[in-house]
Amino acid sequence: MAEIATEKAKGKVQVFDSEEALAVSLAKYTADLSDKISKQKAAFTVVLSGGSLIEWLRKLLEPPYIDSVEWSKWHIFWVDERVVPKDHEDSNYKLAYDGFLSKVSIPAGNVYAINDALSAEGAADDYETCLKHLVQTSTIHLSQATGFPKFDLMLLGMGPDGHVASLFPGHPLVQENKKWVTFIKDSPKPPPERITFTFPVINSSANIALVVAGAGEAHAVNVALGNSQNSDLLPVQMVSPEGELTWFLDKEAASEL
Repeated sequence: MAEIATEKAKGKVQVFDSEEALAVSLAKYTADLSDKISKQKAAFTVVLSGGSLIEWLRKLLEPPYIDSVEWSKWHIFWVDERVVPKDHEDSNYKLAYDGFLSKVSIPAGNVYAINDALSAEGAADDYETCLKHLVQTSTIHLSQATGFPKFDLMLLGMGPDGHVASLFPGHPLVQENKKWVTFIKDSPKPPPERITFTFPVINSSANIALVVAGAGEAHAVNVALGNSQNSDLLPVQMVSPEGELTWFLDKEAASEL
């Protein structure tokens, strides 16, 4: 592993020789945070994204983590979700359930999937209502600085175009600053209908891990972490959490730095 020095606002950047090494480090990072926060609070709130992220969490399913993590305290959310049935191949819930959640002992009631019977707008409103209820029960806490929900750990991926969650370059939703959860019906990446957390929620997180692998993402990584003078910010450049930001990159993703 190598670390790249960047401006503090851009976070801590770690580069790994392989996806395997990246997965090992991500598992340790996640398990260590789980252990620390589970000793402090009754709930460890974790936000997942789709794509390759679930595969990169695979080392949590192996010793020592599978047996030592206090899974009963985990509460699982999605930073974005495709508005499709939960058993649909495009569902981020299905991806996470099949690849990760079904293999660990997180209580079913601690896993918060969208209501897939609703429209995109209805599902977004329903998910925000769910989050507000969990604030009232102190499962989720609010950021004192922003008043938005403050998740313990948000695990984000990034697309080749620099999008995070379902917040795409040039789309009006990147500027949404009132809602916690919103919806998109014209996603440039299929399927078109999705819900997504907004940047005020993403950036209120206590910890964000941005996990990126592959040469296809190298240009966007360079724009985000290099010395790009582009005046139009990519969504990934707008990730600036209240807490700690850590980048997990493989050498291909970091190849243009």
